[in-house]
Amino acid sequence: MMEDGMMMGEGMIWGMGLWGLVLAVLVVLIIAALVKYVFFR
Repeated sequence: MMEDGMMMGEGMIWGMGLWGLVLAVLVVLIIAALVKYVFFR
């Protein structure tokens, strides 16, 4: 039972890392788009 809990925790950490990476990419793209819009109107 204890091991199952550990495995679930690891899976959640991996999922969080993956979503964090996707979110970071989206944020960078949005910032780049805003910079282009502001400076290259």
